[in-house]
Amino acid sequence: MGKGRVEAFTDGVIAIIITIMVLELKVPHGAEFSVLAPLWPTFLSYVLSFIYVGIYWNNLHNMFHTVQRVNGRVLWANLHLLFWLSLMPVTTAFMGENHFAPVPVAVYGVVLALCAAAYFILVVMLHRLHGNDTAFARAAGTDRKEKISVVLYIAAIPLTFVNQWISVALYVLVAMIWFVPDRRFERQIEK
Repeated sequence: MGKGRVEAFTDGVIAIIITIMVLELKVPHGAEFSVLAPLWPTFLSYVLSFIYVGIYWNNLHNMFHTVQRVNGRVLWANLHLLFWLSLMPVTTAFMGENHFAPVPVAVYGVVLALCAAAYFILVVMLHRLHGNDTAFARAAGTDRKEKISVVLYIAAIPLTFVNQWISVALYVLVAMIWFVPDRRFERQIEK
């Protein structure tokens, strides 16, 4: 089947995820700068999550441009990824409203790790569908960034109970690794 519907559905779900996250930001009461100070944890967690959701959207967008079709397995793998991404608003609010306490930071890391695992499964399903001698397979190539990300997530989760700021720093590091769009797919599109 064609890929247009899965792309449109994915775009819609991601737009809703971002909308729900921004609705968690509450308008401060007062007109002084001092009323903004209590909001920094919520805003910081929102910024981090917005970047993560944006990274997934950007990479999915580029990845789907290299594929010709999808099948039922790809649809389910994509839904699996969207399920974990849909938990981002809850874990973002949980972390921000609790001022980056260890348990919310660990839960956030678990969801990030499960998003990464779901993305990997989606890549595997697309590779199986399209085979080895395709633009998608050439673009998917090595998965060094994916492996580094998962290792950092898995390390960050227990480190949260040593010092949650170490884990937050690791989450920021992974976001920085992925912030520059994955050029593997863009290069295949340009060919």
